[in-house]
Amino acid sequence: MLRSLEERRVAAGDEDVRVAALRTAVAGLRRRLAVLPADFPDRAIAEDELAALAAMTDHGVPEAPRLHRSLLLIAGAIGSVSALSRALTDVRDAVDAFGGRPRR
Repeated sequence: MLRSLEERRVAAGDEDVRVAALRTAVAGLRRRLAVLPADFPDRAIAEDELAALAAMTDHGVPEAPRLHRSLLLIAGAIGSVSALSRALTDVRDAVDAFGGRPRR
C-alpha cells in the first residue's frame, strides 16, 4: 500500500522525512570528501555548498530551487571523482524528493 506524501512527511515525528534523508545524505558526502586524499581545484566550493545544504536542513523545509542550485555547484565542483559518485547520487536523490526539478 502506498503512503500519501503527507504521511511520509510526518512518519519521523515532527520532522519531514525528506529533510532527514537530505541531512543524512549530505553528512555522508561530507565524510567521504573529508577522507579523500586527492586534492582538486574546486574542493573548497564543494565543501562550502555541502555546509550550506547542512545548514538548510536545520531550518525547516528548504526551498527546492536553492537545493538544486547547491546540487549543481557540488556536482560541478566534484566533477568526475569516482570515489564520491555514490554519495553524490544519494544527495541528488534526496534533493529530488523535494520536487521542483528544473526543466531542461
